[in-house]
Amino acid sequence: MSTVQQEVDERTNLTGSNKFELLLFRLGGDTNGDRSELFGINVFKVREIVAMPAITAVAGSLPHMLGVVNLRGQIIPVIDLPAVVGCTPKTGLNIMLVTEYARTTQGFAVESVEEIVRLDWSQVLSAENSAVGGMVTSIARLDGDVENTRLAQVLDVEQILREITPSDTKDVDPDTIGDKLLMKEGAVILAADDSGVARSLIEQALNAIGAPFIMTKTGKEAWDKLQSMTAASLADGKPASDKVAMILTDLEMPEMDGFTLTRKIKQDDRYKNLPVIIHSSLSGSTNEEHIKSVGADAYVAKFVAEELAAAIRKILKK
Repeated sequence: MSTVQQEVDERTNLTGSNKFELLLFRLGGDTNGDRSELFGINVFKVREIVAMPAITAVAGSLPHMLGVVNLRGQIIPVIDLPAVVGCTPKTGLNIMLVTEYARTTQGFAVESVEEIVRLDWSQVLSAENSAVGGMVTSIARLDGDVENTRLAQVLDVEQILREITPSDTKDVDPDTIGDKLLMKEGAVILAADDSGVARSLIEQALNAIGAPFIMTKTGKEAWDKLQSMTAASLADGKPASDKVAMILTDLEMPEMDGFTLTRKIKQDDRYKNLPVIIHSSLSGSTNEEHIKSVGADAYVAKFVAEELAAAIRKILKK
């Protein structure tokens, strides 16, 4: 396990050319403990990996919440990840993955940690209709596009946390999100996010501020859509900005990630004035430095509708 922890520390700076690091782990099998499948989470989300500490049960906890641990003075909630996805550990909950996600820190209990693999996002395919009940965003082909490649299910952490810790407050409140957005007639916001729950929240926010938009599920889909809209605009003798007012993109996406999408846009002379806002659950100063390095115009951490709306207004008023 110490070797895996060292790899996490050494590789979290990877932004590469459409590459990322996937931490592979197992949660157990079916009710008989059979068929233990591989699952994965982006290394960017992992702060550290520790042997399962003593957990303090909390009275009235929500289902699948094991309790809390005191990790170097920080109280962290611990989620029973095998129970969330319907697996049964054969050897128990042995490892805790400490993750930073959307302004929060939490621990995920897993059975075992396998390894870290470096993949190209082109090796990852969307899997919205996975049998795990919508908790898997994509399937990673660990050995590439070859017969009998090993497969790993990339978990939708946004969906899991939303189901485990539901909020009583409105995700998007029309009374607090502010004024309607004034945009050039015929122009839209082109958005990209692979998480179904994230897309739903973004759509609610954009609708609340009256912003027309086109939603895509991957960076590649967004790039292809931008190309087709640009071609149509140029055919009419108009600049691309007449069709697309700005790009709103997640970072972690199958086929092409948000880093690569942003870099491609900013290096293309046709889009030198096209603003890009990165809207991601990946937080922390290191990730924000990576975001600046690819030329994004703004970064907004998920998900506070008022902050997203304010960032969009600021960018489009420039």
